[in-house]
Amino acid sequence: MRLLIVGSLHGQLTLATKIAMEKGASVTHADDIEQALRVLRGGKGADLLMVDVVVDIRELVTRLEAEHIHVPIVACGTGTDARAAVAAIHAGAKEYIPLPPDAELIAAVLSAVADDSRELVYRDEAMAHVVKLAQQIAPADASVLITGESGTGKEVLARFLHAKSNRARASFISVNCAAIPENLLESELFGHEKGAFTGAVARRIGKFEEASDGTLLLDEISEMDVRLQAKLLRALQERVIDRVGGGRPVPVNIRIIATSNRNLAEAVREGAFREDLLYRLNVVNLKIPPLRERPADILEIAQHFVRKYAVVNGMPLRPLSAEAREALVVNSWPGNVRELENTMHRAVLLASGTEIGVDAIRAPDGARLEDTGRNATATHAAMAAEQVTRGLVGRTVADVERDLILETLKHCLGNRTHASNILGISIRTLRNKLNEYAADGAPIPPPGGGDIRQVA
Repeated sequence: MRLLIVGSLHGQLTLATKIAMEKGASVTHADDIEQALRVLRGGKGADLLMVDVVVDIRELVTRLEAEHIHVPIVACGTGTDARAAVAAIHAGAKEYIPLPPDAELIAAVLSAVADDSRELVYRDEAMAHVVKLAQQIAPADASVLITGESGTGKEVLARFLHAKSNRARASFISVNCAAIPENLLESELFGHEKGAFTGAVARRIGKFEEASDGTLLLDEISEMDVRLQAKLLRALQERVIDRVGGGRPVPVNIRIIATSNRNLAEAVREGAFREDLLYRLNVVNLKIPPLRERPADILEIAQHFVRKYAVVNGMPLRPLSAEAREALVVNSWPGNVRELENTMHRAVLLASGTEIGVDAIRAPDGARLEDTGRNATATHAAMAAEQVTRGLVGRTVADVERDLILETLKHCLGNRTHASNILGISIRTLRNKLNEYAADGAPIPPPGGGDIRQVA
């Protein structure tokens, strides 16, 4: 995490720097607004600004907005200066830290404001397979495309890849292609020279150069305009970029990770995404299953968020009741991990007694999740039953039995013991059936191992 401290912090600069560095942050200092802007334009970048309240925070916010530089601000001042604290928040600061700085408070702010505490938590075999592949390819410099529904944790996996790579000591820079207007995204990525367009008051280094020797995440790349995709393709192929208004190419040395919640192959067919760019990005594809397809992860992740938000809110750590756990597991979670996180944060705040009961597990509108989950489960079950019935008509019992056995074995990653338990047959019967199918030329999943239970 990159921290830029602006001002002298009433003589507490050295202490604040020491605390931040002990918490894993890289720290840069600027005496005033002009110097801070030069740092941000120059490619060093920052994930968070810690600003002395004696600095004109409103002017700083205005200058940052004028140059389309997006970075959260935390104000710092003497603990007794309540008026300055209120003024800083009104001017655009997200938080206020009293001086002298407290180590735990700075750690909490760095984590909360910069959102740098995301952990990869998993237990389900389906997710473990994705993580294993990510660990295998992490040391390489090949581009990676991470796909999956919104809220499944694509950026978390991207950060995991960077942390396990040979570039881990360098910067991890993330750009949300869907959040930046089309006419500004080119400058954000490639930078610009002074006078390149109205508002370009000075040279600004883009994210490609800012991520030098590190990793650049292009989040939701499917939202990038086709015309800009051509310039991105050149950058990936030739490892050079052109600043807007620049006269010469600039070499870059970065690894690209891209994410998308859309089917890019369909976007190619629709003419919304370049096929050659897809091939260049999709050297390795990591597809994250939706939460509903990795049920073992639901309780593991839920308990992780319970611990996290109990600490953040200074509340007692309560276990989930049996009824609450059941309600969580049967819910379909259309918003995936992001929805589960919000639900557990809400549950920590609403819970009373010694456990987090089912009454605290509620949807945003206040409805009990148990009720919404039951209704969704009934609907899904009815639809599934209808689809299965249609699929069985006209087929023999032997064909249906073969498909059921092979699909169950595939689901269990080749583990014969697990598959036989699910099917309700002996492992000897299963083995005989598999030998029979193999003799008929059916592909048989290779034998697999036991349960995977990991938290990274």
